[in-house]
Amino acid sequence: MPRSSGRTRWKRFAVVLTPGIAATALLALGMARGAFAASFFISNEKFKLSAKSLIGEGLSQYGMVDVARDGTHVPVAVTGFRSARIDGLCQSVVIPIPVLGPFTLRLTGGDRGTAAEAREFFIDTTLLEADDATIHNIDIGIAAGSLTSGQVSPGDRTSPLFDPNGIAIQSTTVTLRNLRSTAVAASAGTINLPNMVISLMAGRDECF
Repeated sequence: MPRSSGRTRWKRFAVVLTPGIAATALLALGMARGAFAASFFISNEKFKLSAKSLIGEGLSQYGMVDVARDGTHVPVAVTGFRSARIDGLCQSVVIPIPVLGPFTLRLTGGDRGTAAEAREFFIDTTLLEADDATIHNIDIGIAAGSLTSGQVSPGDRTSPLFDPNGIAIQSTTVTLRNLRSTAVAASAGTINLPNMVISLMAGRDECF
């Protein structure tokens, strides 16, 4: 298993992982024929998620196929953390409202000197990037079903769309600065979000 001891530092960090094309096609065909049942459905609406910094323990990244309620298959890169401290969390989605035009729904928290804390935190993303990343004990090329430092989302592990032999990345700890993600889903086992604010504003006022 490839392994790098110590730490890896990248000034620019961006990742997009998708499952193998052949595996995706076979799984999609199986679902179309009714051979499989999706474990959950996404709305297929993308949203923005950002943070001034994220310090994570037990990083994992692997390819997955999410399924929308209308049957659309959406390849994503799942980025997971066993635990994470998040400073300046922001989540936003633009909602088109007939006649009135676009409105932006924003959720913020974990600022004013008190970071948010999350456990079993997973982001199903089409793009994740950071201005700076420091990663300790990184394994690149590990099979998704063999993750040990990181973990697979409980909902994904039992899904027929999860490929345990697919390529994955894991590390013991990671620090990401100025994190920006375009995502279709996010989940957490638990999250503590100090100073939470939810707002709905006319126009476009996304996190980035």
